[in-house]
Amino acid sequence: MQNDEGVVVDLYVPRKCSWTNRILAANDFGAVQINVANIDPVTGVYTKTNTTFALSGFIRAQADADEALTALIKQADSKQ
Repeated sequence: MQNDEGVVVDLYVPRKCSWTNRILAANDFGAVQINVANIDPVTGVYTKTNTTFALSGFIRAQADADEALTALIKQADSKQ
């Protein structure tokens, strides 16, 4: 929920899986959050920023995490 100035005032904003958009429950012990470094495409140097992806335990249990992470990184890379 947001107030009149547009500031988020919720006490808890649940994380969602970046691949399936499932809400990551507190008891999803297989869920992971991965930070991928952003690099400058010209020089190949780390820009001191990163992109965060969250993957649910369901995706990891299905052995699709590597495919999902690769696709998410390619998608994020094409937006930059």
